[in-house]
Amino acid sequence: MGAAGQGLSTDEVQSIREALAAGRKPKVVFTASAGQIAGQVGQVVQLTDPEVSDEYVVVRFGRDELPFSPADVAVAPRGAGRRAAEPETPEPEPAAPAEPEFVLDRVPQQRREEPKVETVEAKPAPARKAVKAVKPKGPAGLTVTLAYADGEWTVAAQQGSKSLAKPYVVKPAEALRMVALVDVPGVHEAVEQIMAAERAEAEQQAEKLRAELAEIEARLAELREAR
Repeated sequence: MGAAGQGLSTDEVQSIREALAAGRKPKVVFTASAGQIAGQVGQVVQLTDPEVSDEYVVVRFGRDELPFSPADVAVAPRGAGRRAAEPETPEPEPAAPAEPEFVLDRVPQQRREEPKVETVEAKPAPARKAVKAVKPKGPAGLTVTLAYADGEWTVAAQQGSKSLAKPYVVKPAEALRMVALVDVPGVHEAVEQIMAAERAEAEQQAEKLRAELAEIEARLAELREAR
């Protein structure tokens, strides 16, 4: 059983998951990291996906069902959350009947009772403990990366810490169309410079190959004439 200040261990989370599958709702106690509701008792009603959010332990506290992280709660000790039995109030014993008074040689006078005023002290209402405001986490962010290195354009996609698509090579024309969707002048200028440099290098290689081809054809023509 986990201590109230340490949160849930991996084995305790697995035990809670099995209890939920069996239809039970295990009780937990909030630790100091849960804020002002530390020491209060709630019931686990659901375990969501821990890869989507760190706060995947859904606890019913009062009328609310809020997500918490395993560090915010610990397994509640036995008997936690039960109301102590109210002591039985003994029934008042019936008062004995008053015996008549006898007075000699004088008329009995009626007793005059002073009105009793009871003062009731107003007890201040207990202050309500503030419940930790928990914002539900949305889906993890999606990142699509277009990169250029070693003469090749690549595209990769990642959601949070999970890789959706490893970097794969795309054609320069496709990369140019992707960049055209981004309305940032600096990005367009950088891509234009890369494309211009690639074109210049390709033209130089083509010119060099044409010169080598012309030299080879001239040599071949000389060899044919020598026959």
